[in-house]
Amino acid sequence: MARSSTRSTDWGFPRWRAYGEAGSEAVTVRLCDRHGCTEKGDCPAPKSPNSPERWYFCQEHAGEYNRGWNYFEGLTAEEAAERERAETQTAEGYTESRHNQWAGPGDGSRSRDEMRALEVLGLDPDVDFAAVKLAWRKLAKDSHPDLRPGDAEAAKRFQAVQAAYDVLRAAEEMREWKPAG
Repeated sequence: MARSSTRSTDWGFPRWRAYGEAGSEAVTVRLCDRHGCTEKGDCPAPKSPNSPERWYFCQEHAGEYNRGWNYFEGLTAEEAAERERAETQTAEGYTESRHNQWAGPGDGSRSRDEMRALEVLGLDPDVDFAAVKLAWRKLAKDSHPDLRPGDAEAAKRFQAVQAAYDVLRAAEEMREWKPAG
């Protein structure tokens, strides 16, 4: 009578089996949720805004889904701006590192706040800081409350010009800052 062996002949050495072969079980693959697609669905997408439920699409259908997605749907312009401000307020990890900014102004390296400040001062996006300083001095002198007492409109203009200069000065200081090392 032959005895059946319960021992494995594998002993854990790679030479007895193919490399990386852990088992012969079937692997479960989730298919794309797009009707009729048989590709692997590994890209999650929300079924509706603020919903924990997800669709799982292949790369092609995920791109199609994202092109049609309107993140600000149903919001007024003020609500959309507030949501954008709140969500970008703490996105420090995604902002461009300030010390690696080698590009000059006018090529997209200015922030929205800087562009608004340049607009208040009536300057082009590619001006240097010396021109900013000259425009600030001229506009501040024209609308200073000491030179125009009782003129509320001039005081408002002066505050706007001063705030614009503060934004541009801070941005310039950040560009000039170089890390040690």
